[in-house]
Amino acid sequence: MKNKIKLIFSAMLAVALIVLPRAHAATAGASTNPAPAGAGTNANPDAAMTALFGDPVIAKGRGFAIKQSELDQVLVGLRAAAAARNQTIPPEQMTLFEGQMLNRLIQIQLLLQKATDADRAQGKKMVDLQMSALLERAGSQEALDHQFKALGMTADGLSARLSQEATAQSVLERELGVTVTDAETKKFYDDHPEEFEQPEMVHARHILLLTMDPATHQPLTDDQQKAKRKQIDDILKRVRAGEDFAKLATQYSEDPGSKDNGGELPAFPRGQMVPEFEAAAFALSTNQISDVVTTQYGYHIIQLLDKTPAKKMPYDKVADNIKKRLTQEKTIKLAPPYLDNLKKAAGVEITDADLKTAAAAAEASAASAPSGN
Repeated sequence: MKNKIKLIFSAMLAVALIVLPRAHAATAGASTNPAPAGAGTNANPDAAMTALFGDPVIAKGRGFAIKQSELDQVLVGLRAAAAARNQTIPPEQMTLFEGQMLNRLIQIQLLLQKATDADRAQGKKMVDLQMSALLERAGSQEALDHQFKALGMTADGLSARLSQEATAQSVLERELGVTVTDAETKKFYDDHPEEFEQPEMVHARHILLLTMDPATHQPLTDDQQKAKRKQIDDILKRVRAGEDFAKLATQYSEDPGSKDNGGELPAFPRGQMVPEFEAAAFALSTNQISDVVTTQYGYHIIQLLDKTPAKKMPYDKVADNIKKRLTQEKTIKLAPPYLDNLKKAAGVEITDADLKTAAAAAEASAASAPSGN
């Protein structure tokens, strides 16, 4: 489903569902957008600033206070998302993001004060589903833990943030009385057939020997590359002689995101991998082994596990997602005046002058933005 939902509380969710899968593809040496040299996310300048200058309260209201470190954690995730796409967020855009994210943190805290046990249970249910989806896309718990570590995150930390967001979303939908009927859901499915076209997918495993330094992204020397080529040719001979592909991947592959899972990658459509890798994978038949495939990352051997032809996703498989989408769209339209009233009632104050200006600019930008998908 080509989901273009605008989530009210989407900052950390976006990091979870977009950054982590892309980080996995990048470490697999098959992403279309490699991270730049020195763009690792373990280095945290915001944490260093907090250590030097403390952790002041930047916004407060009746029953809550938000510290600088809480906003910094969200912004680190946004920078990580940009780095995973080989992008840098311009300063003026980052200022707008600061305002947007602070407004969202304030909204979440206001809504959490109204949370019932049912809201919290619904929030936990949604987070469990999100974390399960991340695990499935990563392929193994070890691979997922590696991705969290690479992004300076922990599973428990992300789960706690997502739980707050999901609980707040549940509160908002309940307070606004938002409902979507089965008839509305089915009508959307019938009226938007292109939304539910599932492209051809391949599910593969691979062995990667890098021809670039994983830290600097600089090419290895010619002699080092020649040695890697000889090694991958030898591994290919062993695979073709009948040795277990997964065991060889675990032993030799230099893709930390998949080697612990026997080199297995999440299923992918066309357009997600670099051209050489994609062309080779889609040309294989089930259980077939490729020749050595050369990409900008290094030398690969690919085994196709299975291939799923293009098809339209059946209604019963997507009905829940459609209902969530329509619920969120209705919520977005109804939320602004309700949230404004909550802020006024709680006496919300942004204590940092620059952030107050940024938050006001973000609100003005949101108010002027066209509605719709």
